[in-house]
Amino acid sequence: MKLTCCDKILDLSYPAVMGILNTTPDSFYDGGNYFSEKKSMKRAEEIISEGAAIIDIGGYSTRPGAKHVSLAEELKRILPVLKVIRKKFPRIIISVDTFRSEAAKQSYEEGADIINDISGGTMDKKMFAVVSKIKSAYVLTHIQGTPRTMQKNPRFNNVVQEVLSFFSQKITALKTSGKKNIILDVGFGFGKTTEHNYELLNNLSRFTAFGFPILAGVSRKSIINKVIGTAPKNALNGTTVVNTIALMNGANILRVHDVKAAKEAVKILNFAKDVNGMKRV
Repeated sequence: MKLTCCDKILDLSYPAVMGILNTTPDSFYDGGNYFSEKKSMKRAEEIISEGAAIIDIGGYSTRPGAKHVSLAEELKRILPVLKVIRKKFPRIIISVDTFRSEAAKQSYEEGADIINDISGGTMDKKMFAVVSKIKSAYVLTHIQGTPRTMQKNPRFNNVVQEVLSFFSQKITALKTSGKKNIILDVGFGFGKTTEHNYELLNNLSRFTAFGFPILAGVSRKSIINKVIGTAPKNALNGTTVVNTIALMNGANILRVHDVKAAKEAVKILNFAKDVNGMKRV
């Protein structure tokens, strides 16, 4: 499977790792760590040196209960970092994590290859129109509610079926407008209970039927911490376990804070499959 990201081709015959670069003061795990341009650049270099295929820049924390950030502030956090990384690393694939169509548009103009929308177009009605006119790949994510409300008693009759239905409707709308380079993200932690998250994880292979790459974003999240009693700061081992399950169930891209560990999980799993003559993940 290959994905077009502007003028770059992402070969997903081997799972790719997306390294997280949060330029925010309040993200749930690394908020404030990379809030200056100098620290952001150092983080980008680290992500690349550890083998990530993609850098995902985010300027608006979408943790549960996150505070509102203005468009102007979000762009102030994203664009300078994006420009510097694009200039120094012209061939690295850069993703921008935003649910705003204007931020998507301006990020594309400054070199973003992927728009990572945690709202699946539900928080900005102009998003589909914008991403359909640009060459960036688009991450279509399922969410119930908004970051402020999503974890207040999330409910589903059948979470897997409802997320499948959501994707079916949204993919039809995107295809109708001409968008083809789409990535699917079931939205672990975005308006789901722990049980909902594991139902989706166990059934991730069902989403491969759409024919688009699957992104799994579980890094250090409550899907791990609530099961084994960890906090984000010491959830690396749990993250690796859940990432491995995701890979075994069809994930093509892992969005992570810890690139080296994710790359090792991919390498070990594929080696095991090669030894047994099985199809690689």
